[in-house]
This record gives sequence, structure tokens and C-alpha cells, in this order.
Amino acid sequence: MHPASNNTLPWFAVRVRSNFEQKVCTSLSGMGYETFLPTYRQRRAWTDRVKETEVPLFPGYTFCRIDPKFRLPLLKVPGVVSLVGAAKRPEAIPEEELTAIRTIIETRLTVQPWPFLHVGQKIRIHKGPLSGVEGILVGFKDDYRIVVSVTLLKRSVAVQLEGAWVKPE
Repeated sequence: MHPASNNTLPWFAVRVRSNFEQKVCTSLSGMGYETFLPTYRQRRAWTDRVKETEVPLFPGYTFCRIDPKFRLPLLKVPGVVSLVGAAKRPEAIPEEELTAIRTIIETRLTVQPWPFLHVGQKIRIHKGPLSGVEGILVGFKDDYRIVVSVTLLKRSVAVQLEGAWVKPE
């Protein structure tokens, strides 16, 4: 089966060697695979200048449509480490997740990598007046709050946060 013969194939995350994202994407595209490498503009400062460069939004990964039964040619591409999955079985990426990422990239709005956070996760504040405080991230009316508890008293307090202050624990 030719890799590009069916654009309804599921998307898979391809783990690649460090700094091989573009090379792997180019190789896979040349083999007929549909690929997606989301990038963003990053300012890098050197001693003599500042330059904007395109860098992968997800370093170490690119995305490819593939029938997982025919993954051997993909795995032989220089720089490819593996297909991402669980228990040695590749897992497809939901189409709507990559469509959302593609839409964000195409808007040309400022985008940057962000730590993966979910409601209920233990976090630590790293900026602002609450720097160093740890607690549980909760959602409340379209914003985020941290809940800090005094376990012995079985009491908690909540405070609204700015997203840039938060890092996963």
C-alpha cells in the first residue's frame, strides 16, 4: 500500500532524535507520507546579535499519517526512534487535536510550548507574588485557581492565578 494513497489514515506521533525533526519530515514526505511539523518563531540571543528562528513546537516529535500495520519503512528512516504509544503499540493522535494545533499555527498568533497542566494536578507557582507556593490546580468559571490546604485542619483556600505563573510540580 502506497503511504499517501489514503489521507484518512490516522495521525501518529513519531519520536525522532534530537534536532532531526525537519530532516525526518522531509524524508517521510519524499517517501509519500503526509507529515505535519508544527513550528513557532523563537528569538535567540547571541553575544553579537538577536535572531528569530523557526523551531519545533514539540521538540523530538513530528506527526505522520500512516497505517500502523505498514510502519517498518517509516521506522527505517534515519533519525526516527519510534512511533509513540503504549505497551509497544502505536496510538493514534485524535484528528481534532492536530486540527486545533494546525489552526493555531495558521493564525500566525504568538505561540509557544507550554507545560501540560490539568485540573487536579499539583503545581508550584514560579512567578509573581505567590512564587514558591504549591497547591492543586482547579478550574473555576473559565479561569484557574490554586487550592492550598492545611491538611490537619481539613481547610483550604483558593486564589486566582495568571497562567504564566504556573508550572507543574
